[in-house]
Amino acid sequence: MQRVVITGANRGVGLGLVQHLAEHAQQIVATCRDPENAAELQRYASSVDNVSIVGMDVTAADSLAAAAKAIDGPVDLLVCNAGVNSGYGGLASDENALTAQAMDTFTHMLRVNVVGPLFTVQAFSAHLAASANAKIAIISSQMGSQQHEAANAYGYRASKAAVNNIMVTLSNELAAQQIAVAAYHPGWVRTDMGGPRAHLSVEESAQALVQRFLELDMSRSGQFLNYDGGPMPW
Repeated sequence: MQRVVITGANRGVGLGLVQHLAEHAQQIVATCRDPENAAELQRYASSVDNVSIVGMDVTAADSLAAAAKAIDGPVDLLVCNAGVNSGYGGLASDENALTAQAMDTFTHMLRVNVVGPLFTVQAFSAHLAASANAKIAIISSQMGSQQHEAANAYGYRASKAAVNNIMVTLSNELAAQQIAVAAYHPGWVRTDMGGPRAHLSVEESAQALVQRFLELDMSRSGQFLNYDGGPMPW
């Protein structure tokens, strides 16, 4: 791979992907909303010669356009990793209270987790088309599966189910251009979102995901896959 673009690269799995993909690509473009406060990403980028940082808000059209314009040439892998979670409550929880603030929080999560990946792909569509072997990886979650018995996290589950659907639609539209698209469950990872009891370290998840990205081709396009390569239930 010549060039990789990663969203939400300032922490957690996104930062881990930057570090592991830097071993496989000539250039990593690590994007995040607030680069000045991305201290750990800044430290890593300064320690290597193939990682650059670009400010980009996946919910802002002008920010997406400016970031895409700042990158000259093909993009071989676009990783849509930026995501948020507003909580795990049910109907009676404060986070789902019938207030304007709660509804705005829910809507913001959908904008980041669903609208963000779609319009990020659109912003970089010309860069992907210029690559001889372009791929798009969308970081989703098993919480987007319809096969569950949980009664919580309405917004996050809905957003990941929706982005899985968008992934399939993208894979259908981009098939003629031979651009492979897949969604991935990163595992339960010890991050701010996953919590300290999660099964996987960031390094374990990121290392496994990078192998999945390297394997991604048209035969796997349109699939929802686990970090270990197995299929995920829809």
